[in-house]
Amino acid sequence: MQLTPNYLPNGICLNVLANSVTNAEACYAAAEGHVVLGVLTKNYLSDESAITDMRRYQAAVNNAVSVGLGAGSPQQSAMVARVAAEIQPQHVNQVFTGVATSRALLGQADTVINGLVAPSGEVGLVNVATGPLSSQSAKANIPVATAITMLKDMGGTSLKYFPMQGTAHLEEFKAVAAACADNEFGLEPTGGLDLTNFQQIVQIAVAAGVRQIIPHVYSSIIDATTGETQPEAVAQLLTIMKQF
Repeated sequence: MQLTPNYLPNGICLNVLANSVTNAEACYAAAEGHVVLGVLTKNYLSDESAITDMRRYQAAVNNAVSVGLGAGSPQQSAMVARVAAEIQPQHVNQVFTGVATSRALLGQADTVINGLVAPSGEVGLVNVATGPLSSQSAKANIPVATAITMLKDMGGTSLKYFPMQGTAHLEEFKAVAAACADNEFGLEPTGGLDLTNFQQIVQIAVAAGVRQIIPHVYSSIIDATTGETQPEAVAQLLTIMKQF
């Protein structure tokens, strides 16, 4: 079972949501396998139901599953860690304070685990207070490079920058990308990415020299009627990804 995402030769792999196994299969095909399919723990009432269902996804898409929180919800951190430990996916979404628990429970170093940090409003700093309790307290804005080394200490492999609000934090994002490149760390821009700004945002990370980039494109490409991610939009994003 492959435990690492299927990156393109340029180091880019897409992350989109799937609301069914059929939808996951369609998006996986549209991305030619260069994708991890997000399945949100927030949508399940128990660990057991999540594990059972996510194993169906794993079988359908060669384990290209991303165990999700659900809009970065810190309350899902513990459930994500427990479920990921059981299914051993290619990708795990975590709040900053949940990374070490996830890595320890996984028991291996191959699965990508991101650590969620939020824009601080100041270039060069990120807010790491994204955990169940810390997110309810004052912001903890620290240098990006320090956040990265802390994530490395905890076994993290990439920095999830959320919520980006599309292009609202581009100057901050440029500093984040530079720090990830300098520290040989993965980067996952998240929040408000769509078909109109995707190229601009990914270009910043590529130009900075980030080696592994996993952009998340969620609600903007989901059909409002069916709740499914649109495979044709995934195909468009793949075309853009291949241009870098």
